[in-house]
Amino acid sequence: MSNAFKVGDAVRWNSEAGEIHGKVTKVHVKDVEFMGKHRPASKDEPQYEVKSDKTGHSALHHGDALHKA
Repeated sequence: MSNAFKVGDAVRWNSEAGEIHGKVTKVHVKDVEFMGKHRPASKDEPQYEVKSDKTGHSALHHGDALHKA
């Protein structure tokens, strides 16, 4: 696992709208359905549910896409 984050961590990530700042709200270590799509996850490669500080929208990313804010 390249980056390990926990619930409550402040993070940033890139999107089509530019750099987004937010917080980790959940850590998924098993496959999950998110916004109608199957997203693979495991303990070695978790998916992080994040919430934008600005819009309140949620997204799901692997640790490689997130950076500590």
